Amino acid sequence: MADKDQNPETDFDNMFVRLIFMIIIAVLLSFAHTLLGVMTIAQFIIMLANQRQPNEQLAEFGTTMGVWIAKAARYQTGASEVKPWPWTELD
Repeated sequence: MADKDQNPETDFDNMFVRLIFMIIIAVLLSFAHTLLGVMTIAQFIIMLANQRQPNEQLAEFGTTMGVWIAKAARYQTGASEVKPWPWTELD
């Protein structure tokens, strides 16, 4: 149920601010997608040269990136009001 004290203009302003955040996060998601592709190729080459052993730092960065992408997707789809890094801590 909507709060009776809520001003419709304030609601519109809040949604406009959310739209700005959503656009910024969409650009960051696009960058993350590109970075993931580069990391995938790099890790594959490392594994070829290192007897199937992945680079641990690259693997850990991939895990962190996956958590960030999940948080971003939840915010973008309205499943969460928590914005991803850099607005909150990087898990």
